[in-house]
Amino acid sequence: MDAKNDSKLIRIGIFYDGNYFYHVSNYYYHGHPRKSRISVPGLHSLIRTMVAEREHVSENLCRIVDSHYFRGRLTAAEANLRHLLFSERNFDDVLTREGVVAHFLPVSHGSEKGANISLALEAYEQMVHTGFDVVVLVACDGDYVPLVRKLNSLGARVMVIGWEYSYEDDNGGHRQTMTSGRLMAEATYGIWMQDIIEKQLYPQDKIDALFVSGGGSNGPSPENVEPDDGYEDDGDYDESFPAERRRGTVVQLKSGYGFITPEKGDHDFFFLWEDLENCEFDELSIGEKVEFEIGTNDRGECARRVLWLDPDGIPYSSPSDAGEKTDEGNGDQSF
Repeated sequence: MDAKNDSKLIRIGIFYDGNYFYHVSNYYYHGHPRKSRISVPGLHSLIRTMVAEREHVSENLCRIVDSHYFRGRLTAAEANLRHLLFSERNFDDVLTREGVVAHFLPVSHGSEKGANISLALEAYEQMVHTGFDVVVLVACDGDYVPLVRKLNSLGARVMVIGWEYSYEDDNGGHRQTMTSGRLMAEATYGIWMQDIIEKQLYPQDKIDALFVSGGGSNGPSPENVEPDDGYEDDGDYDESFPAERRRGTVVQLKSGYGFITPEKGDHDFFFLWEDLENCEFDELSIGEKVEFEIGTNDRGECARRVLWLDPDGIPYSSPSDAGEKTDEGNGDQSF
């Protein structure tokens, strides 16, 4: 290993694909034993540590000089109707305290488009004007490969922060999150975060700092609340879904799962947080109207592809377009 260069300042720029970051954070809050969301300050601290190791400099010479976050956002009227304004403002405060510039794209007809294009243009422009030494992408999509090549041509090393894991949910469905293999191959430093977390490749305090303190089963800590405005689920289920959809009322909500009483039928249907398509589990309240399809698991019938309905019986729009597959399947975000 090369000796440390204690006179070279390393300028770091971080760019978040907000949909992806929120998707992974949701997993650690709902589906992982940690039961806590990812901490932005904790992640930034670890990024500085990892860059210092790879650039062979002291950590105090690795400075985050710019960071940007890209995601779709509902209109104020719809966010207010869905009781999301407070949580959105809380997360805005987190980004502001960390010096992260937020870029929110409007949601139209249930999805937002163009976040990856906006991220790529901003990263390229900031690289031209600022001249980062290391650009960090918190992203999984193979569409970012041309951006990585352009950043390399301008002299930047690129670190990709990615996750890859799979598990079987309580409904019997196979869930997985993957990061594009092509994207990782193009990166100067490809970081597999699941290995860092599960194998504890860094000191315990660094790993613990990646998660919001107090963000257990009773809910995320107010100091780092991500707005629970949904991440569309492109579930990778083995069984086919019937065309018929049913409507019902949410009658029970537990830790990550609940039950729906259908308008017609003689028994309630179980559903998991992953089965919500146009909202996040924390948004729902008992008594809300929903629409769903009937699936099966080893315990019988259950609800799948659940949509939250507004008072007029129309599905609420979703603030993200998370069902995209990337890198010819290598970047599949199915959950």
